[in-house]
Amino acid sequence: MDDEDENVMSILVATDIHVGYMEKSSERGDDSFIALEEILKTAKHEKVDFLLLGGDLFHENKPSRKTLHRTMELFRKYCLGDRPCKVEVVSDQSVNFGHTSSSITSVNYEDPNMNIGLPVFSIHGNHDDPTGAGELSAIDILSVSGLLNHFGKQTKLDAINISPVLLRKGSTKLALFGLGSIRDERLNRLFTKRLVTMLRPKEDKDDWFNMFVIHQNRAKHGPTNYIPEQFLDEFFDLIIWGHEHECRITPEWNSIKNFFVMQPGSSVATSLCEGESKPKHIAVLKIRGREMKHEIIPLRTPRQMYVETIKLSDRISTKGVASDEDLEEQARALCEERVEQLLMLAEDERSGHPKQPLKPLIRLRIDYSGGFSTFSQHRFGGKFAERVANPENIVHFLKKSVKRENGSGMDVKDMDDMIGAEVVEKVKMEDLVQEYLNTKEKKDQMALLTARGVSQAVSEYVNKQEKDAILQLCNHQINKTKQHIEESQPSLSKNDITLEISRYHEEKERITQEKSSLHQSDEAEELRAILERAKEERRQRGEEEPTVSSDEEQISVDENDITGPTVTSTAKRGRGKGRGSRGGRGSRGGARGKKAPVTTTSRSSNSNNSFFGQGNTIMSAFQRQSQAQHSQRTQQIPEDDVIMLDDDSTNGATSRKSAPNQTRPSLSTKRSRGKGVNYVSSSDEESNPFSQLSSKRRR
Repeated sequence: MDDEDENVMSILVATDIHVGYMEKSSERGDDSFIALEEILKTAKHEKVDFLLLGGDLFHENKPSRKTLHRTMELFRKYCLGDRPCKVEVVSDQSVNFGHTSSSITSVNYEDPNMNIGLPVFSIHGNHDDPTGAGELSAIDILSVSGLLNHFGKQTKLDAINISPVLLRKGSTKLALFGLGSIRDERLNRLFTKRLVTMLRPKEDKDDWFNMFVIHQNRAKHGPTNYIPEQFLDEFFDLIIWGHEHECRITPEWNSIKNFFVMQPGSSVATSLCEGESKPKHIAVLKIRGREMKHEIIPLRTPRQMYVETIKLSDRISTKGVASDEDLEEQARALCEERVEQLLMLAEDERSGHPKQPLKPLIRLRIDYSGGFSTFSQHRFGGKFAERVANPENIVHFLKKSVKRENGSGMDVKDMDDMIGAEVVEKVKMEDLVQEYLNTKEKKDQMALLTARGVSQAVSEYVNKQEKDAILQLCNHQINKTKQHIEESQPSLSKNDITLEISRYHEEKERITQEKSSLHQSDEAEELRAILERAKEERRQRGEEEPTVSSDEEQISVDENDITGPTVTSTAKRGRGKGRGSRGGRGSRGGARGKKAPVTTTSRSSNSNNSFFGQGNTIMSAFQRQSQAQHSQRTQQIPEDDVIMLDDDSTNGATSRKSAPNQTRPSLSTKRSRGKGVNYVSSSDEESNPFSQLSSKRRR
C-alpha cells in the first residue's frame, strides 16, 4: 500500500493505557508510562495522521501531579513538531471540542499558537471521566493545554445528541463519532427509550466512512449493565470499543448490524486475570474512501503475565497421606514447581526490548476443594521476591461454593469466596455490596438506609475517592425519613415511630425495585447531586476541597485482584479498577448534566454534628434539621455548523435480522457486499489493495 497516497488516512488506535497505575510501586510504577511512550513513539514512527485513544488514558479520576507532569512531558516530546497534518476538519470545531473551554474553537493543530506534529484525539473513560465543579477531567487539562483533542463529551444526559468530528483527506471523508463513558444502566435506558441520536451530514451521506469510538461494557454483566452491539446504528462501518481490557484487536464482523468491531484492549495489566494475560497490541488503520485496512502491531514493553488455575484434587491424591501437613507440603511443592516453569517460559518469550520489565506477573488460582488446606501466601511469595513482580499474591486460594440449605443467603465468607473465585472480573463492587445487604435476614437488614443507596455510596468512595459519599447518603436518607414522619404522623410515640420507619423503608425498597425493573432508578444521580451540593457548601464556607494533590496524600493501591477504582470486567477482560461502573468503571458519568432537586444536610467542621458522631442513634439522628435545596445547570451549544448535520432516522434500540443465507465476510478479502465498508486485511499482498472499490452503500 502506498503510504504517501494523498487519499489514504492513517490512524493509530489504542485504548485503556491507564497512566499512573500503581505509580507508588517501586517495581511496577513505571509500567504505564513505558507503555504510553511506546505507543506515542510507534505513532510517530508510522507517520500516522493522528492517534486515536478510546478512553481511560489516566487510571485515576484525579491523577497525582507526578502522573500529570510525566504524561504532559511525553505528549510534548512526541506530539509537538513541525510535521504538517494533512487531515482537514470540516465540522463545527467549537461543537466538537469547545466543551472543555470556550477558548477552544479549533483542533489543536490548527491553533496558530501551537506546532503539533502528531495530533491526538481521545474520548474519556470511566477512570478519567469529568466530575466536580465544571465537570472537568484530566483529559480536559491536556485539551486546554493544546496537547490533545477531547471529543465525545456529553454535558446533558437526559437525551444524547452525538455530533461527529468530520475529517477529510483528499477524497477520503471520515465521520468520527465519539461517546465518553456514561454509566451503563443510564446509557442502556437512553438507547431503549430512543434518546440517543446520531447526527450525520445532510449531503453525500454515503461518501463518509463512519467510525464510532465508545467506552462501555461490551460483555453482559446484568440486564442493563452493558451496551449490546445491536443498540448501535447500522450505518456505522467500524466500532472502536474501549473499556474491555482483553485484546481482541482483529475486527469482528457483526452480521446483524453489518459493521466491524475492534477491541484493542488495555496496554497495561490492571488485574491478575486471564483476559489481561493475553499479549497487548495496537493497530494502524488505513482508510481510503469506503475501504479499510488494518495492521496489527504487538507492544513490546508490557510486563509479561501468566495466569493458571490449579485444582489440587486433580494433581494430588489424598489416599495414604499421613496428615494435613503432608498434603499442605505437597500442594506447596506443586505450586513452586509451576512458578519455576513459568519463569523459564517468561525468559524464553521475552520481547528483547530494553524497557520491558524483567520480572513477570504470575498468578496461580488454587482450587483447594476436596479436603485440602491453604498455606501462607506471603511465605510462599517470599521465595520469589527477587524474580516475580507480585510476590505478595502469586497464589490465590478459591473454593467451590456450596449452597446453604437454610437459605439464609450470603455471609461474609460467601462474599470472600466470590471475590476469591475472581467473580470481581464479572461484577462490580457495588453489585457485591448490594447483593450482600439484600440477602441478609430481615432482623439484620438496615432500618433506614437502602441497599442500593449504600452500594452506590461505596462505589463513589472506592472508585472516585469521594470521602463524604457514605456520610452524605446517611444524612440525606435520614432526613427524608424524618420528613416523611413529620408530614404523615407528627404525634407518634417512639414505638410507633419505629414501626412507621419500618413500613416506610419497605415501601421505599418496593418502589426502588419497581423502578429498577423499568430501568428508571435514579439513586446514583441523586447521590451525585448530594455530593456536588456538599462540595459547593464547603467552597462557600472557604473549606479546603478534599482532593488528592500529591503522592503522599494519594490513597495507596492494593496490589491484588481488586485493583484501582473499579473491579468490573468481563471474565476475559480483566479490567481492574474502572469497571466501576463502567467502572469504575468510577460511577460512569452518573450525575453529569441536569441534576434533580435533592435534600441535603449542611455539615460543619465540628465532628459532633456528624452522623457518625459519638452517641448517635436512629432516634437522635431524627432530631437534626434538614433543608431542601435545588441545583440545576444547563449549557448552550453553538448552532452554526460548517457542514450541516441531520438526525439519523434509523436511531434506536432496534435490531435487523440478517438474511437467511448471510455469511460472515472473510477478513482476508475485500467485501463485495452492497452494504458495508470495503475491508482489506493486513495479510493482503496485492500491490494496490484499493483497486477494487465496491459499490457504495445506500441507506
